[in-house]
Amino acid sequence: MKRPSDEYLAKLRAEYPKGTRVQLIEMIDEQAPPPGTKGTVYDVDDMGSLLTHWDSGCGLNLIPEKDKFTKLESVTTIC
Repeated sequence: MKRPSDEYLAKLRAEYPKGTRVQLIEMIDEQAPPPGTKGTVYDVDDMGSLLTHWDSGCGLNLIPEKDKFTKLESVTTIC
């Protein structure tokens, strides 16, 4: 598998910074969390995978070009 360009990685890291919340739509993997599972991105690796801590405890990473997911909007609390 070819390493993505630095420009592509920079774009992913800007779009999915640490703490970004995502929700899975579909992942083709026997060990994938079920659709609808939410998780938190904690990094983007050098292959362009979104390293994700799933709320279900699963540790599979998202592959933006293969997996279907949505980025959840951040909620800001004003005190």
